[in-house]
Amino acid sequence: MTRTLFNEEHEQFRATVKRFVANEVVPGFDKWEQEGIIDRGLFVKAGELGLLGMAVPEDLGGGGVDDFRYNAIVNEELYGAGCNGVGLGIALHNDIVLPYFLAYSTDEQRERWLPGIASGELITAVAMSEPGMGSDLASMSTTAIRHGDTYVVNGAKSFITNGINADLVVTAVKTDPSERHRGISLVVVERGMEGFERGRNLEKLGLHSQDTIELFFDDVAVPVENLLGTEGQGFVQLVSNLPQERLSMAVSGVAAARYALGLTLDYCRQRTAFGQPIGSFQNSRFVLAELATQVEVAAAFVDACIADFLTGALTPERAAMAKWWCTELQQRVADRGLQLHGGYGYMSEYPISRAYADARVTSIYGGTTEIMKEIIGRSLDL
Repeated sequence: MTRTLFNEEHEQFRATVKRFVANEVVPGFDKWEQEGIIDRGLFVKAGELGLLGMAVPEDLGGGGVDDFRYNAIVNEELYGAGCNGVGLGIALHNDIVLPYFLAYSTDEQRERWLPGIASGELITAVAMSEPGMGSDLASMSTTAIRHGDTYVVNGAKSFITNGINADLVVTAVKTDPSERHRGISLVVVERGMEGFERGRNLEKLGLHSQDTIELFFDDVAVPVENLLGTEGQGFVQLVSNLPQERLSMAVSGVAAARYALGLTLDYCRQRTAFGQPIGSFQNSRFVLAELATQVEVAAAFVDACIADFLTGALTPERAAMAKWWCTELQQRVADRGLQLHGGYGYMSEYPISRAYADARVTSIYGGTTEIMKEIIGRSLDL
């Protein structure tokens, strides 16, 4: 399919990302999968090449270009190489956390944090989920009670991506526990603050190279200067970034689906049964034809969503459609691909097995498929 979304500068950037993935990510990926964490140095290397903080102003060390197409290229190349754990860590840093700093930081905060975010020396995370909270963000129990010039933070957060590596954690807290939505604020908790503890690296079904942990706050004194934006506006701030967050996941879902499809096509061309390649059987051809078509249709829709996002026209409902459809597509392609691999697909040494395991969480994180359908359904005037 001919794509009209990108220009020559974007494609030059893509070539840089491809080299980075081939030279810096793929060689160490299996090691990071085994260790359960990405080498911090990879973020610095990405920063040196301009692959982090593209929207950060040039005078603060970034690319100075607020163009989501560059973010999409980074995601496409990382997920398109099957390096989903690394892709998630960098996408979270670029697409999900950075917008909070860009939109809500004071001049002092921007000078203090943005250069390190763009260089990869300061790795970021966002802490919203809590044990037992689920999708009801307003029911969070982590508090930040102001005492003079500090907030005293108490509580716990769960399933935090980049949790071990993170130096800056945008943390959703209740500054007014008597309120639901209007009581939520965002504060930046920094590495080394007394009382800020990290739990064990959680064992997961997939995304093994992505460090995912629980965070614990025991009377953590956070300076008032670390408040992002206005006190009590945290819920609005979180919701305002959801279209970009969900669009990022849709981009990654399509790229991962295309990767899994490629693995399966290669296998079906090479593997023989009854004296002929298994791809020559009608059932195999039909399954692969369906998957190839679904990937192309999803890619076209996501490109249209990106185009709308660039002009400010992407609605939360269309972003929810993209996130739902593309993450479920990723799972579907990986599942059918594994089936066509037969018993070998179930073996961990085959990349389709990893693609299958990595895909399963995508319809859960960033808002479940059920929540996406609820958002879409509410827009239909039923």
